[in-house]
Amino acid sequence: MATVAQWISGTRPRTLPNSIAPVLVGAGAAHHIDGFDPAYSVLALVVAVALQIGVNYANDYSDGIRGTDANRVGPFRLVGSGAANPKAVRTAAFAALGVAAVAGLVLVVLSGRWWMVAFGAVCIAAAWFYTGGRKPYGYSGLGELAVFLFFGPAAVLGTLYVQTGEITGIGIGGAIAMGCFSTGVMIANSLRDIPTDLQAGKRTLSTTLGDKDSRRLYLALVTVPFLLTLAIGLRVPLSLLSLLALPLVFLGARRVVKGAKGRDLIPVLQSTGLAMLVWGVITSVSLALD
Repeated sequence: MATVAQWISGTRPRTLPNSIAPVLVGAGAAHHIDGFDPAYSVLALVVAVALQIGVNYANDYSDGIRGTDANRVGPFRLVGSGAANPKAVRTAAFAALGVAAVAGLVLVVLSGRWWMVAFGAVCIAAAWFYTGGRKPYGYSGLGELAVFLFFGPAAVLGTLYVQTGEITGIGIGGAIAMGCFSTGVMIANSLRDIPTDLQAGKRTLSTTLGDKDSRRLYLALVTVPFLLTLAIGLRVPLSLLSLLALPLVFLGARRVVKGAKGRDLIPVLQSTGLAMLVWGVITSVSLALD
């Protein structure tokens, strides 16, 4: 039986900046046009974090029963390690997705933006079918695109729109930055897993591109947010402080450039995720103060 610590580890806490930072940026963008609502922002945060935990448990379950995690290098897996019953992990995934659904429904009722029920349903379906179902899209090289869309435009612009009913240029810039950061984390993860994914028959963008081009793509992705920082800074000079996240990206980029493999790439995921959170916090605060 898995311990409490192992269940917490199964949520993959280090991935949570991927869901927290986009909501902060969306809330900051809403504040920038005087549309910020604390209650809506908190509910959006609950939706995002619950979806993230749900997809992490769902991936643990689906990859575990397929045997994909049998020789995986990286975070602890509940099913792959044999520490937890697969059905219990599946139930945990459904419970987290259920929390996201309830919080999302409350947000829709309060805001009156009923069409977003369909938007929420798509997000929940995407969380499950990433590695779940007979033909998971995460095994077909579409995982990185989904990560960009759902942790970038969907999370940032969804948070902005539900509060203001508007989509702004700064919001779009923040959405692209968050999508690039999240996809960068994903690429670092799939770069680490190229050998085991090929062995398990799992197709990712990294298994398609290969080692060298995956490293180039990572570097491009983590560069884009700082170019966008300069653009946003033309409107909101205080947001230039987001460049303080650059040293964190440099730590990961250095390992990628030097050809780190396997477990040596784990710190890249951590530093990129932290850079995403720092960038998101500073950008959000600067937009609120402008």
